[in-house]
Amino acid sequence: MIFGNRKTLISAAAVATAIAAWTIVGSLGLTTSLFLPPPQEILTTTRELLRDGYRQVPLWGHILVSLARALVAFAAAALTGVPIGLLMGMFPAFHAVLDPFVQFLRPLPKLALIPLVIVWFGIGELSKFLLIYLATFLTVVVSAAAAVLSVKEGRIRAALALGVSPYKLFRYVIFPSVMPDLFTGVRVAIGIGWTTLIAAEMIAANSGLGWMVINASSYLRTDIVMLGILLLGATGYALDLLLVTVQRLAVPWMGKD
Repeated sequence: MIFGNRKTLISAAAVATAIAAWTIVGSLGLTTSLFLPPPQEILTTTRELLRDGYRQVPLWGHILVSLARALVAFAAAALTGVPIGLLMGMFPAFHAVLDPFVQFLRPLPKLALIPLVIVWFGIGELSKFLLIYLATFLTVVVSAAAAVLSVKEGRIRAALALGVSPYKLFRYVIFPSVMPDLFTGVRVAIGIGWTTLIAAEMIAANSGLGWMVINASSYLRTDIVMLGILLLGATGYALDLLLVTVQRLAVPWMGKD
């Protein structure tokens, strides 16, 4: 507990130091606002956008639109990716069938898929959803399959020696063993999916944090670009903290093996 408090203080000090250095650089005029707007300019821009919005959309509206797009895709990716990954880990034949496609698609830059997605599914919300979903889904599948393969063989042999059924083997041995790795994989997948948000919002969007950043950059509004980046980072960090909290509640035995 003492170490945890110390770690929090160190992190807070590091952030405060970075902000102070950023402020000093701006105050001394060591760089232009176009290149790196100082924090006080970002705060002024934030107040303006909270009051007037950006491109006729309130700032909170951009945040909610991006969150809605991402969370729906995250939920769908977890609900479909986890079972498929578990099946791939448990059944070698199933793994052999799907693994070539998963490994081929996973490293592909999602920007490269935008033209095909537009041709196949148009420029509506479905295309944005599919880009985020695909980026998240593939990572979830790979991590779930790897989690099953990492289960200690001794546990499985002990359970089989006791004569448990396949269902009970999965329910009481395999699934509890893979839960910590599953949460870790989902956290990584959500991070990747969140970074894909900007690519998804390049498809004929008119709202969202990713769209706001791209649109503002075309007008050299670096202050709005920086604000959008800060909001994207803060929102992604908040999602990760939420998932960590759920992980601690759902997997209290994590780290105690």
